[in-house]
Amino acid sequence: MRTQTKEIQDNLTPKCAHDILVQGNKRFAENLKAQRNLKDQVFETSKGQFPFAVILSCIDSRVPAELVFDQGIGDIFSVRVAGNVVNKDVLGSMEYACKVAGSKILVVMGHTKCGAVTAACKNVKLGNVTTLLEKIKPAVDAIRKNDDELTAEQIEEVSFENVNVSIDRIRKESPILAEMEENGEIEIVGASYDVNTGLVEFH
Repeated sequence: MRTQTKEIQDNLTPKCAHDILVQGNKRFAENLKAQRNLKDQVFETSKGQFPFAVILSCIDSRVPAELVFDQGIGDIFSVRVAGNVVNKDVLGSMEYACKVAGSKILVVMGHTKCGAVTAACKNVKLGNVTTLLEKIKPAVDAIRKNDDELTAEQIEEVSFENVNVSIDRIRKESPILAEMEENGEIEIVGASYDVNTGLVEFH
């Protein structure tokens, strides 16, 4: 696999970028890694980076974006925070990735069995974790029908909805990214990773 160059990045459409991620995840799930010389990629990217994608995902150790999409050094920007939530630092990072560095697709990726989502559903209070979980509460409220404890299935629904909440916030709170999407310069899309199968489902 070739290292991302400016020429490759410039000629990629958002749809092509999406397809690369789909194909990469298929390889990952089938345990078929693309052949890469990582040492060569370290050298080649030392002159500059031209990632085609930026992926906001959870800090969960089972969900490393580069591996999940079978990408190499210099291919993607990886933004990670518990519960794949959005704040100003995350927005700034994604604006840099797309507007300055030329990425063509922005993916918000949640996952099954998410600890942050589960904690938000159970109303956990713990230091700075409390503030972070508040950002997941809109997704909890969207799924919760009454005061009963959420079932395991409902918690997974919250995880799915939390991705939608993050995407809505990106579009509302980043005029830069919203305009780029409207102009067809980037795609903004949600995805969910299944920790049981290794498969990513795009929303």
